[in-house]
Amino acid sequence: MTPQRWPDRLWVVRHGESAGNVARDAAYASGLHVIDIAHRDVDVPLSPLGEDQSRALGAWLANLPEQERPSVVLTSPFLRAWETAAIVARAGGLAPDAKTIVDERLREKEFGILDRLTKAGIEQRHPEQAALRARMGKFYFRPPGGESWCDVILRLRSVLDSISLHHSGPGTRVLVVAHQVIVLCLRYLLEELNEQEILAIDRAGEVANCGITSYVHEAEAPRGGRLRLETYNFVVPLLEAGTPVTTRPDVPSTAK
Repeated sequence: MTPQRWPDRLWVVRHGESAGNVARDAAYASGLHVIDIAHRDVDVPLSPLGEDQSRALGAWLANLPEQERPSVVLTSPFLRAWETAAIVARAGGLAPDAKTIVDERLREKEFGILDRLTKAGIEQRHPEQAALRARMGKFYFRPPGGESWCDVILRLRSVLDSISLHHSGPGTRVLVVAHQVIVLCLRYLLEELNEQEILAIDRAGEVANCGITSYVHEAEAPRGGRLRLETYNFVVPLLEAGTPVTTRPDVPSTAK
């Protein structure tokens, strides 16, 4: 028999609401060109609401039978993702002896010279980049010093290889805590989507903070099975806890 190639279950979760999400909303509401936040993007923490969302997620996972909770956590090194994973763990949302691994390949998409700029700021400071993105589309557009969606997908291919190699087999359940673009690009890879299909999913709505995208292993598929999409943007854990659901993007929609 061919060995099982994937974990029994894979959850992919966007971090809780961050201070950057809140600052972005304030910048847009005031018509500013620059999002006012003192931290490096890697150091942006959760907002108080983001902490509540993370606790709600952890409590929901804690209500699963012990043998169904995540046995491995892979998290972006960015503080808001790492804090989300840590709060989930403290809430009892992981299996006993679950290990947490920080993986820099799960970091946020890099925005280069467009970092911290609102749509108006990009159009005013870098009109040539706004025009180039409009012509190329967000999937292939790479701002100077930044990444395109394709660049993110390239590093995520090796993440999936690592999961298949090191975190697969019966009894293994993997939780990935990362960012909005990471969630979408993993869907692109796992479901073998094309550019038009993944951008249609993106246009349909933002990925919710602490929203769950889950996959289950289908053993009957050839070559060690495959992962089948079970839920996308699942926010019942927040709703059951009475915690507000937020879908604020981390960056201007023109740069995401």
